[in-house]
Amino acid sequence: MGSVAVLSMHTSPLAQPGVGDSGGMNVYVRELAGSLGQAGLDVRVYVRRWAPELPDRVAVEPGVEVVHVDAGPPSLAKEDLPSVVGRFADGVGADLLRRPADVVHANYWLSAVAGHELKHRLDLPLVATFHTLARVKAEGGDAEPEARARAEAQVIGCCDAICASNPVEAEQLVGFYDAPRDRLELVPPGVDHAFFSPGDRSGARTALGLDERPTLLFVGRVQPLKGLAVAVESLALLGDRSVRLVAVGGPSGADGDAEWHRVHDLVARAGLGDRVQFVPPVPHHLLSTYYRAADVVVVPSRSESFGLVALEAAACGIPVVASDVGGLRTVVRHDETGFLVDGTDPSDMAGRVGELLAHPERAAAMGRAAAEGARDYSWSTTAARLRRLYADLAVREPVACR
Repeated sequence: MGSVAVLSMHTSPLAQPGVGDSGGMNVYVRELAGSLGQAGLDVRVYVRRWAPELPDRVAVEPGVEVVHVDAGPPSLAKEDLPSVVGRFADGVGADLLRRPADVVHANYWLSAVAGHELKHRLDLPLVATFHTLARVKAEGGDAEPEARARAEAQVIGCCDAICASNPVEAEQLVGFYDAPRDRLELVPPGVDHAFFSPGDRSGARTALGLDERPTLLFVGRVQPLKGLAVAVESLALLGDRSVRLVAVGGPSGADGDAEWHRVHDLVARAGLGDRVQFVPPVPHHLLSTYYRAADVVVVPSRSESFGLVALEAAACGIPVVASDVGGLRTVVRHDETGFLVDGTDPSDMAGRVGELLAHPERAAAMGRAAAEGARDYSWSTTAARLRRLYADLAVREPVACR
């Protein structure tokens, strides 16, 4: 097993997380590709060219290369990308004919559709990590086009392996898509402990220019799914008026700008202008300072396949109050490393946040337990699992479409 073609059609590992459609998946692809390269694989990450000036190929580190594929105008919106999936598959396929790979690993449903074409065109095993699923998002109130759900179902039926980050996502794949259990692989993401580890809170606040007020932290793209409005409403319900919220991230997706304005209006109406600080997206490794500066990290998402923010916060020794959905149920151990709440109810979140702020010794104990639990997650372990999977698939008969 020597070479893997990683498809990340709609978002690049070179892009700044928190900007546009860049988020946890960018981190996942970037960190995973680097770890696979360090494990000795030749890794090529194929991304749709999203800016005209981008070079055709970018050597990221030894053994890892990002390849930009022409597929529609660089400025094409994410909502219009399904129309150019075939062109993306053509571009990747042409490159793979020149430099073959042993397996295709697709990330997100758009890449999975392209990977499905390449599987049959080049007779390659297909691995897919979906990151989000249309039918799961719809259950949480975020409707996706039915065409996406049908495409996911078709690809799932033909994948040689389907990666789930945790048992909750695995059961969702089975329950919503009838995924074959014998093709499901539990492959949790990792965390870079060189950056994300416990540190001094006062020092972190000084570095960020923050005073010593109790601090809640939200990290994520500003879109309805991520629930920043719930975090703001929770802040308004807290009895302690000295508490502030720091929100790191920018608008994302078709509803991002509208949600950004809605949240700002909410802050103004609630009289929270001096208690909410908006921070533009920052380089990923710098987030560790923001985590360390926080008393509590809030993750009020309506759905999450995993919840990388919750894991990074845990690795920094910070308790998390998160929605009781999806992979967050795995990352946050309720009443041990944080709390799981009804993410649509600000009063539930405010109650648990207030509990942690009122009992700093208990919050500190939860933070220590969170950091200890996060040690179980590393990108090198994730890469090792996938390397074994790729090697097994390379010698198996490919799955036929059902």
